Amino acid sequence: MAYKDLRAFLAVLEKRGLLKRISVEVEAELEISEITDRVCKAGGPALLFEKVRGYDIPVLTNTFGSMERMCLALETESLDRLGEELVELFMPETLPATLWEKIKALPKLAQLASFFPRVVKTGPCKEVIIKDNPSLAELPVLKCWPKDGGPFITLPLVFTKDPVTGRRNVGMYRMQVFDERTTGMHWHIHKGGAEHARRYEGPMPVAVVIGADPAVVYAATAPLPHGIDEMLLAGFLRKEPVEMVRCETVDLEVPANAEIVLEGYVDPRELRLEGPFGDHTGFYSLPDYYPVFHLTCITRRRHPIYMATVVGRPPMEDAYLGKATERIFLPLIRLQLPEVKDMNMPFEGVFHNCVIVSIKKSYPGQAKKVMCALWGMGLMALTKVIIVVDEKVNVHDLSEVFWQVFNNVDPRRDILIVDGPLDALDHSSPTPHYGSKMGIDATAKGPSEGHPRQWPEEIEMCAEIKELVSRKWSSYGF
Repeated sequence: MAYKDLRAFLAVLEKRGLLKRISVEVEAELEISEITDRVCKAGGPALLFEKVRGYDIPVLTNTFGSMERMCLALETESLDRLGEELVELFMPETLPATLWEKIKALPKLAQLASFFPRVVKTGPCKEVIIKDNPSLAELPVLKCWPKDGGPFITLPLVFTKDPVTGRRNVGMYRMQVFDERTTGMHWHIHKGGAEHARRYEGPMPVAVVIGADPAVVYAATAPLPHGIDEMLLAGFLRKEPVEMVRCETVDLEVPANAEIVLEGYVDPRELRLEGPFGDHTGFYSLPDYYPVFHLTCITRRRHPIYMATVVGRPPMEDAYLGKATERIFLPLIRLQLPEVKDMNMPFEGVFHNCVIVSIKKSYPGQAKKVMCALWGMGLMALTKVIIVVDEKVNVHDLSEVFWQVFNNVDPRRDILIVDGPLDALDHSSPTPHYGSKMGIDATAKGPSEGHPRQWPEEIEMCAEIKELVSRKWSSYGF
């Protein structure tokens, strides 16, 4: 059964010893961040800070900071299996052509329809409604790092609507608090929220959710194809539709069981200097001009939980959200690139800096074809380095991957340099958002790929000696 809300998930974590309540008083400025950083890097539990100095609202961090908690959040024993289920649901036969195909597809279409979000009259997020002089001052917004430009809302689910199609987008964009009524809206030019804003001639309605059931939170981070509703993905993950309620001052719907909802608007023509911010790259992202969010209303539970994340040098909590995306979306990549066997987005690559893929190689140049295809897939376009290895290589063993790279690559032949879009947080490119990217073909080569010499065999002990030594291992005295 799906988690009804964030509290239901926390109850499961606490029952399993994966949630720690901290009752000593702590500061929202820096102290919570340092505690969270140490606990996350030590593989520790989710943290609920019950007494934050100057506030009546507790703070939750490190909610998804392990693969165990990530699987619990999405109620699965296998993230890979979730991806396979997603492919089964959205395979081409979901859109049948003939009458017989339509009849066969009815159960699948009915299942898909059962995941669509459902609007209800009210919900817990409406227990308190503040329209007169709403203030962000009541929220324990964290300042995470010493040189941050101020406190930042770090885990906001930002709801917007396309003014032409009416389609919803839910993204996660940090929000620097400027004062009690305004924040920054740090959406990058490649993201759905920014695309919606570009289509508005005047102020754009925006709703921001802080704290929701884990499938809804994850869905806001997922790199979905253009036009696919994140709340539909959340419904698929929950196996139940997300209940939505209409906002009070903007024409948007938000999850009924959310903890806190900020309603307001963004005028795309109004920009303000935002940052710096200690980011998930492990470096401070530089100050830059971004749109401003104006608060018009706060709705919340009577006793809400403020859900936050702390980002910094990996591994941090966001690394596990990224790992979930890697596993869930791998089967979708295989639909277009069936030669891809496995993929690893290592923590050190902070999502967009490195992707390692293994392929079943059948013809010359196939590794470069895969690189170019991946750069053409949605936000994979922002990947700075793609490494391609043969299918036998374990892409999750970085020692094995680098052994293959350092031994198999002839730089002139096997490295592909291209220019294209880059992530806004890439500080190494000469200009923002644009620069060079590299593909490394570490697969075995033959004459057809410009390698006339014989390719050597890898060293491996024969099976009978392996079996003999295994059988006698204890007698060796080890």
